[in-house]
Amino acid sequence: MNVFVKKVQTDKAPKAIGPYSQATKLGDFVYLSGQVPLDPETGKLAGDSIEEQTHQVMKNIGAILEELGLRYDHIMKTTVFLKDLADFQAFNEVYAGYFDDQYPARSCIAVADIPAGAKVEIECLVIDTMVYEQQMAAQQGGCSSCGGGCDSGCGGC
Repeated sequence: MNVFVKKVQTDKAPKAIGPYSQATKLGDFVYLSGQVPLDPETGKLAGDSIEEQTHQVMKNIGAILEELGLRYDHIMKTTVFLKDLADFQAFNEVYAGYFDDQYPARSCIAVADIPAGAKVEIECLVIDTMVYEQQMAAQQGGCSSCGGGCDSGCGGC
């Protein structure tokens, strides 16, 4: 057992369907396992279209990030697996909506099959910069969580 590695688990994202963790964290680095479009409440695929499935994958990623107190903008790199590259444009339209102007680096490849019969799977490399963001906000007199001063009572500083 590596005492420096933290297993990340949330009930708000699908349970692992094999011998892996939803995510692991080592220092500031967080590695999210590939997320497929399973609804965490039902365990079933969320919709038939690439758009529905992409939204669910991004929600699952968001739930894991939330468990760590992180946001989508902490994602530095994604690897996207598509069952059919003909879905590339429709996938991009949904995916882009989860990020501001600064998109993570990304690879996107077509694969023969994805677990659970999904059309899309996304894995992520995330950097936890919250400590640094809070330090910078304190130095600048604002809070990265609420925008107020550190005495604003939000608990984010």
